[in-house]
Amino acid sequence: MYTPVAADVAKLRNITGAGMMDCKKALVEAEGDFDKAIENLRKKGQKVAANRADRDSSEGAVIAKLNGDNTAGVIIAVNCETDFVAKNDSYVQMAHELAEQAVNYATKEEFFASEFQGTTVAEKLIEQTGVIGEKIEIGSFERIEGPFLGAYIHAGNKIAAITSLSADVAGAAEAAKSVAMQVAAMNPIALDETKVSQETIDKELEIERELLVKEGKPANIIDNILKGKMQKFYKDNTLVHQSFIKDSAVSVNDYVKSVNADLKVLGFVRVSLT
Repeated sequence: MYTPVAADVAKLRNITGAGMMDCKKALVEAEGDFDKAIENLRKKGQKVAANRADRDSSEGAVIAKLNGDNTAGVIIAVNCETDFVAKNDSYVQMAHELAEQAVNYATKEEFFASEFQGTTVAEKLIEQTGVIGEKIEIGSFERIEGPFLGAYIHAGNKIAAITSLSADVAGAAEAAKSVAMQVAAMNPIALDETKVSQETIDKELEIERELLVKEGKPANIIDNILKGKMQKFYKDNTLVHQSFIKDSAVSVNDYVKSVNADLKVLGFVRVSLT
């Protein structure tokens, strides 16, 4: 039988907010599969945060950079082994310099092969591993293009986000950054309901249906209840429908429209150290 280690139990608790014993039991039942453990907890009615696709990393600095006309951007995670190194000013400066380089390349492979400070990026990372004494690597490379982009790096360089708006209009710079802040803080799973995968929808419906059956809801009204449940799911978990963090009385979409009636959010990328 799989026996979870304390670190895994703590990690699941941080993700879900469920109790330690519940998390341990869920991991045992799922044989260590975190996604399955989260699903098990939700099916049992535990209060669990939505399962979102944060990228796993250890320590390091997450940096977002845009090109000169705000039409292309990149987020990279420059990973290391300890928080002590990640907070060092020279390490953060190197991460910014690497991100400035990365914004010019479409793929991680092209970025690694590019010339950087007299060598290649790949060789520089190996060199810095020797200098610093910790493994240094690029854990994430997320690129986005669009008519007008905005970026946000959360204090401490642990989370960064870039959003794409439909046009460079008056107020777009502030709006794009504010929406990027929303993405960093609220971690939406998709832009809107049309971008949520069918797998995610099916799983959410399955979980909610099981809970309604356990609550004794009549079979003939469950489908109608599920429609309302899914609307709430989309409101909580898709970017344009989320309550705007700077004014909870409006949605993100409403906020963007207040800047310009024709303005739309087209997409986003987000990277977080977990």
